[in-house]
Amino acid sequence: MERQEQVRLIKGLMHYLDTDTNVDAGGQVRNPVSGYTSPDIASREWESFFQDYPHVLGLSADLPKPGSFLTNNDLKKPILCTRDKDGNFHAFLNVCRHRGTVLVNESRGEKNLFSCPFHAWGYSNNGDLVSIPKEDHFGPIDKSCNGLVKLPCTEKHGLLWVNPNPDGDIDIDSILGDLGPELASWQLGNFVVSSDTTYDHAMNWKLAIDTFGETYHFNALHKDTLAADFYGNAQMYDTFERNHRMALCLRNIDSLRDVPEENWNILLAALPVYYIFPNIQLILGQGGPTLVRVYPDGNNPHQSHSQISFYMSPDLADLEMDDERRERYENIQERMLGFARVIEMEDYVVAASSHQGILSGAQEYLTFGRNEPALHHYHNTYREALGMPPLEYISN
Repeated sequence: MERQEQVRLIKGLMHYLDTDTNVDAGGQVRNPVSGYTSPDIASREWESFFQDYPHVLGLSADLPKPGSFLTNNDLKKPILCTRDKDGNFHAFLNVCRHRGTVLVNESRGEKNLFSCPFHAWGYSNNGDLVSIPKEDHFGPIDKSCNGLVKLPCTEKHGLLWVNPNPDGDIDIDSILGDLGPELASWQLGNFVVSSDTTYDHAMNWKLAIDTFGETYHFNALHKDTLAADFYGNAQMYDTFERNHRMALCLRNIDSLRDVPEENWNILLAALPVYYIFPNIQLILGQGGPTLVRVYPDGNNPHQSHSQISFYMSPDLADLEMDDERRERYENIQERMLGFARVIEMEDYVVAASSHQGILSGAQEYLTFGRNEPALHHYHNTYREALGMPPLEYISN
């Protein structure tokens, strides 16, 4: 992030703290609960947002070297991502062209040749069909036409992007707009995988997304956890096309008040949280990035799951580290696990409770406050993408 932007964000947060104010969306809006429960809306979202749209399936670190691979089933299509011998990133439907068997069942690893478990047809990590056992018995096959089905993909800003539609488009510059250069500045390609976890939740996927959309709840829901490190109800907020950036205010910001501006570091004052449409939260902390990917259960509006992945600096992942680095590594690991527990046991518990409340018929809409602009933005971008009118303002 450019220094001028870091200073602007830090000054803005200090101003909000000093004046007991917060970012202001200009009014409250009503969000109809049907957006969370309608089977029709869920089906349209699934087709528009998750079946023919570029998705971040990981960081470059998830394919750390030539021969690396990972598989993904979150979009209800078996997907295989690889890095070939020249370091190039590829994505395919993880399906053998012989009888349609899923080719690779491991979640990740290293292979230069993938052998189908059914009949051992072999594919290289650039998708070519390279071997057929007893081909003289089977009959001739044009290998050039029977490689793995390619998916549109690209590796950009340290992120692995895949469109699950083989005939789909992938234009990351258009998707990110002005956010692209800022993401590039974080050098996300320099980190390594630390750990990951999966949470299933009985709620609409957008309720999980909503939990990342404001800090108004910190002093209540997180009073015994995150509130020790964050000022609740104070944030800076900026939008970038369908995406946004929140800067959550760390209590440590007060330590910078007597520090010259040229020595300010945004990570000492705030936690930048980037939302990438439609389902990604990318969180930048001192320990490294956290990637949160939220998915509906197909067109079922009442079930979803989250994939949470943690990354860290390569020097902290070195098994031969000295005692000081090992202690820092262990502290970062504990903070990451603690953050994951907060998401699971606090944020997602109340979000699932919201889903139950919505289903009760108690109300026709949820209200998003003036101090919750990300919630306005999330849902207006979803609605715009589906050709629906924007949310209704109820005050100015």
